[in-house]
Amino acid sequence: MKKKIVIVLAAVILFSGFMRKDSDIYFEINKSIDIFGKVYREVTLNYVEPLNPEEFMLAGIDGMLESLDPYTNFIDQNNQKDIDIITKGKYGGIGATVGLRNESITIVDLIEGYSAQRQGLRIGDVIVKINGTRVTKENYDELNELLKGDPGTTVTIVIQREGESDEIKFNLIREEIEIKNLTYYGFYPEESNSAFLKLSGFSRTAGEEVKKALLELKSQKEINSIILDLRGNPGGLMDAAMDVCEKFLKKGELIVSVKGRDSLSTKKYYSYEEPIAGTTKLAVLIDEGSASASEIVAGAMQDHDRAVIIGTNSFGKGLVQTLIPLSYNTSLKITTAKYYTPSGRSIQKVDYSEKNKVFQYNLSLKQDEFTTDNKRKVLSAGGIKPDSTVLNRSKSSLVQRLLADGMFFKFATHLYNGNVKADFKNYDINKLVKEFKEYLKTENFRFISPAEKLIGQLKTAAKEENFDQKFIDQLEKSGEQIDESHSKEIEKYKEDIIASVKEELTARTDGRQGRIIESLKYDQQFKTALSILNKQEIYNSLLSVLN
Repeated sequence: MKKKIVIVLAAVILFSGFMRKDSDIYFEINKSIDIFGKVYREVTLNYVEPLNPEEFMLAGIDGMLESLDPYTNFIDQNNQKDIDIITKGKYGGIGATVGLRNESITIVDLIEGYSAQRQGLRIGDVIVKINGTRVTKENYDELNELLKGDPGTTVTIVIQREGESDEIKFNLIREEIEIKNLTYYGFYPEESNSAFLKLSGFSRTAGEEVKKALLELKSQKEINSIILDLRGNPGGLMDAAMDVCEKFLKKGELIVSVKGRDSLSTKKYYSYEEPIAGTTKLAVLIDEGSASASEIVAGAMQDHDRAVIIGTNSFGKGLVQTLIPLSYNTSLKITTAKYYTPSGRSIQKVDYSEKNKVFQYNLSLKQDEFTTDNKRKVLSAGGIKPDSTVLNRSKSSLVQRLLADGMFFKFATHLYNGNVKADFKNYDINKLVKEFKEYLKTENFRFISPAEKLIGQLKTAAKEENFDQKFIDQLEKSGEQIDESHSKEIEKYKEDIIASVKEELTARTDGRQGRIIESLKYDQQFKTALSILNKQEIYNSLLSVLN
């Protein structure tokens, strides 16, 4: 009897402990809301200058959320359309991707078949006005609101096109734009039995698109291997990632585990369908732009030894967000959990709790070892590390600078607008390089290499310390020699330059898919994947498969 009484008392004490803890946090929340509300009211009413109450409140919300991770955001009514794109995979628009290039609002991509492309807008066109509103980098954040709208409505766009003296006006009808997650699929090389899938996002239909593509390709000929390209894919819906995984993993295999604040309530998600490509050799391409849902897919494939992962380390986002609807057509996107790959590792790279007082304790991320199904070692806390690391950028710092400054994009725009009817597929390579060099001169492009910077610093120090003039003259001569070598570097890395220019030109003549196909001709990561898939022994060795 005494034993029973002790157990009951222990339960009461434990229960009261939880109650006290909960009541403490609710007291702190109510107290903080009271203080925050009073500060907001007093400042809004009594500050020396009149304030915009709504903008002031938004500034307070943004400031509060900035102390957390960058994925926890307040979404006002103007940005609700972006949420619809992610969740529904559709939006009302003109079918153009717009970006900030060289201080100008520029069309950087067009979706085939929609009004922007059909009515003659071109990649490289600079947008001057939208519905009478002049657009600049200052109101760049408002572009979504100006361009997107209900299907059937009209938007008037005024553009400036290189080679045209006058501005050009377009009256475009907004349409329902369906976002394609799978931006390209096909056999590449064409004569091979290797399927290439370029997956650029994870909206609701991603898994179904992959399934349809594989069925279509299977109807053409046998698929011996698949390359799934997740490079530059920022992620999307976790459900969509699991749906894609189900096309390759065995039924019943663990895809991902999710843990919220209460670490005792772990949710495990398994593959529930028979895979359409469950035994076909598979390679997955990733890079630093592969994040979130992309890493869920790559992590599941790696931990189950289902695919060889090729490329560079992924982004390292191991956090899960939940969308919570709020009043007045607003929402809160909040990080509510962490996800773990089948081996149990979190791939989260950045510790947002470090030296941050709003967190009660640090995440203390550290790299631990885990094992795949075939007992291969994999690491946590740092993104997905490829099984075969292959860089895909030019070794030339000059070429990297040309790319960063948008010179290939600008030159392709210049060349295409001046030669719309030219056959760029058979364009003379030497002529192309010569015209590119001439264009760099007209644009006053000046490249200062790391070596030149060092010589400049050394020259300044030598003058300050009154070094011998002969030494300073020698430094200047060395700088001139390096400057002359830049022209030779263009010749040395001519292939890299031709690849970048032709990719941009192909985008203007053959659209998105044309750009992707052209890029594969020079893609070292793709070539490595194809080589590994064609050599069974190497493929098995990388996955520790017993022969």
